[in-house]
Amino acid sequence: MPDLTGARPSTRTRVWILVLALLILGGGATAYTLRAATGREAAATGTADPGFTLDAGTGALYVRDTTSGRIARVDPSAPGGRVVGGPSCDRFHAAGGTALCLQRRPGVPARSYALVLDRQLREVRRIGLPGIPSRARVSASGNMLAWTMFATGDSYARSAFSTRTSILDLRTGYLVKNMEQIPLTLGGRRHHAPDVNYWGVSFAADDNRFYATVSTGGRTHLVEGDMRGWSARALRENVECPSLSPDGTRLAFKKRVSDGPDEPWRLYVYELATGREHAVAERRGIDDQALWTDGDTLAYGYGGGVWTVPADGTGAPRQRAAGASSPAAPH
Repeated sequence: MPDLTGARPSTRTRVWILVLALLILGGGATAYTLRAATGREAAATGTADPGFTLDAGTGALYVRDTTSGRIARVDPSAPGGRVVGGPSCDRFHAAGGTALCLQRRPGVPARSYALVLDRQLREVRRIGLPGIPSRARVSASGNMLAWTMFATGDSYARSAFSTRTSILDLRTGYLVKNMEQIPLTLGGRRHHAPDVNYWGVSFAADDNRFYATVSTGGRTHLVEGDMRGWSARALRENVECPSLSPDGTRLAFKKRVSDGPDEPWRLYVYELATGREHAVAERRGIDDQALWTDGDTLAYGYGGGVWTVPADGTGAPRQRAAGASSPAAPH
């Protein structure tokens, strides 16, 4: 038997080794290329990057990054103070493992999509809408969704605008295309008028009761609605974009304090049980539906950034994210 110690591999063996090495290296390069391409494709199509989800933990704040138009997670340790990897949205909100993304489509007349997304920010339903995105809200359970579109106009500060607000129940799939279908009681009587506009819905924990703004006759009113009872009643005047606190006892809202077009609103908090209200420490004009990040703090968009302020009227506003809007705290 010949001595094979130290024998060199045959030419055929060396060829197979080379082919195997090339396959391994090529596979790694292909995987890297596919991952990079997937990220670029997600950005181009407006979908979320793989791994960008709503599972960032309690206290995480999500915003719309105004530079890219995509949803980002605020992270002071990340470059630029945020991680950008979510879908492209004009308005965004998330809670209870569900996200609502309003996307404006190019072209005239104005049209948009309401995208329902799961916890991984994957699309589960798409609804075509007329108009320009204005407000988006998801109930704490993630079961009830509401959105407001400008049918005409693009600002609540202008006298000529019209809105269309819809409600979607994910448990049944039932869609209320226009809240104006819900019977409204104003001043103790059933109210009918062609100028009725709803916007700024906020849901209670039972997924049945809700609060919203209704405008009619040149005045705005806070309404309390009952989905099962298919009714809504006005509670008081001069309340816009209500946002119910996590414990269900208070409403943050926009109060009109000036008839002029420049910053006509201040941010207030209303106690449902007592009827008392107070202004928060934010003295600038806020045109947003405030978000309760917890039981003590409000977040809102102003001047191209997202700010927070204590809800009890103390303290001072603090910027949480520059170049951002549509704050959401999913947990």
